Amino acid sequence: MAGKISTHVLDLSCGRPAAGIEVALYRIGEAEARTLLGCSVTNSDGRTGRPLLEGADLKAGEYELVFFVADYFQGTAGEAGARMAGGGVPFLNRVPIRFCVGDEGRSYHVPLLVSPGGYSTYRGS
Repeated sequence: MAGKISTHVLDLSCGRPAAGIEVALYRIGEAEARTLLGCSVTNSDGRTGRPLLEGADLKAGEYELVFFVADYFQGTAGEAGARMAGGGVPFLNRVPIRFCVGDEGRSYHVPLLVSPGGYSTYRGS
């Protein structure tokens, strides 16, 4: 079985998938050095079209997903975002999530639950 890293984003402020959010995946190396492995944009279901990393490219170690949420909240929930930070600037700009891959043969699904004022994640299936 080939392992993979996947994600999806749900907008908790309106109870629907968050489309159009850019997601970047980095591998974290020695001395916290980040290597960009790829980028994607969430679709109408809040998911990337395919896994962000899979198969032989998935190695044990530390990874970071970065979700670029500021543009999303200015575009779809601008009023809520403006109320959270004042002056029309969303409170959240980028949401980084660092996690570890211990088994290269397993799937690592890392969802983001986000609203203009906060976020959460969990290890999905």
